[in-house]
Amino acid sequence: MNYQRQRNKIHVKKGDLVKVISGNYKGQTGVVIKTFKRKKQIIVKNINMKTKHIRPKQEGETGQIVRQEAPIASSNVMLYDADRKIASRYKKTKNSSGIYERRLIKLAKSIN
Repeated sequence: MNYQRQRNKIHVKKGDLVKVISGNYKGQTGVVIKTFKRKKQIIVKNINMKTKHIRPKQEGETGQIVRQEAPIASSNVMLYDADRKIASRYKKTKNSSGIYERRLIKLAKSIN
């Protein structure tokens, strides 16, 4: 049997501006902080905030309640253009210097 290892691909990268398209945070935008390719999940800044209770480690310390981002499925977000306020899928196009760049499909249609 020939078992090939499946490569998980995520359509967003660290630093991308995304818009949440489903779930409790639908309609909100944020920047991708971290990606988990194996789980196909991402962490978006100030989206899906959870509270974490931290107990004191040493004597004399007090416990804390910390709010931090939890991962969400990458399928629940789309790339977002803040200037035109459009969320869209993307396609890869070659520019004049031969380098591939990602271009939003809805933007390409509105320009042409």
